[in-house]
Amino acid sequence: MEKVQAVIDFLLTHKFVFTALIVALIYLIRRAILSTIRGDVAFVSEKQRNWMSRTKNGTFIFTLLLLFVLWQAEINEFALSVTAIAVAIVVASKEIILCFTGSIQRASSRSFRIGDWIEVGKICGEVIEHNMMATVIQEIDLHHGQYHYTGKTATLPNSMFFTFPVKNLNFMKRYVYHDFNIVVPEFVNLYPLIPLMLEKIDVHTHYFHEVATRYNTVIEKHAGVDLPGAEPHIHITSGATGEQNVHFMLFCPTDKATHLEHLIRADFMQLYEERFPADRQKSVSNEEI
Repeated sequence: MEKVQAVIDFLLTHKFVFTALIVALIYLIRRAILSTIRGDVAFVSEKQRNWMSRTKNGTFIFTLLLLFVLWQAEINEFALSVTAIAVAIVVASKEIILCFTGSIQRASSRSFRIGDWIEVGKICGEVIEHNMMATVIQEIDLHHGQYHYTGKTATLPNSMFFTFPVKNLNFMKRYVYHDFNIVVPEFVNLYPLIPLMLEKIDVHTHYFHEVATRYNTVIEKHAGVDLPGAEPHIHITSGATGEQNVHFMLFCPTDKATHLEHLIRADFMQLYEERFPADRQKSVSNEEI
C-alpha cells in the first residue's frame, strides 16, 4: 500500500510524466476500440463510421476533462496571470473558437450527420467523420452530373459553416433529378419527337418507376414543397445562333443516372436521323444554293 501511495505521490509531483501516461493509455484504448469496431472488412459501413466518430470524440473529451482536473491549479494560476492579455489571446485563437462554435452550431441545428451528402461552398461529398474542429468528407463529382467519388478526401474546418451555407443533399444518395441537354444545330421541327422520346424513356425507366414515385412523395412531405414529380420532362429552347437545345430531366436512381443519359442520347440520335436523314438535308441545302 505504501508503494502504491508512493507511486501516486510521484505521479502527482511529476505531472508531465502523469500526463504522458494518461495520453498514452487513452490512445492505446482508443486504438483497440477502433480496431474492434472496424474488424477485418475492406469497406467501412455507415454504422461503423458513426461508432468510430463517437469513440474519437468521446475519448478526446474524456482526455480533456482528465487533463483539466489534473492541471486545474496551474490553469487557475495561468488564467489569473494572463488576464491582461486575454483580448490578445482571443484574437489569436479566433479561428479555433470559430471551429468550436461551428461544431456547436452543426450539432444544435442537426444540419447533417455521418453518411449524409453535403455541399459547402463548391465542395460536395459524403460526410465520413466530424469532430470539434473539422468535418471530413469524401468528395463526390456532382457539378458534372457524374455522381461518383473522386477519391479525394476533403477536411473542412467547422468555421466554414459560418461563411458558406451548408446544403444537405442526402436524398440524392438514392434518387436524383438528373438533367442534361442535347444541342441540335439545325432549326427543324423537333416537337413530333417528344412523344416518341417519352415512350423510349418509359421503356428504360419502367422497372423503378413505382419506387421513384413513392420516394418523390416522401421527399415532398419531408421538405414541404411541391417538387416537379417523378415523371420525365422534355422541353425545347432556341439558342442565340439558331441552334435548338433539347432539355431532359429525369428522377432516377443516382447510380443509374449516367447510364440512362447515354441510352436516351442514343435513342434521340436514332430518331433524329430517321426523321431528318442527312442525305435529304444535304440535297435541300444544295437546291437552295
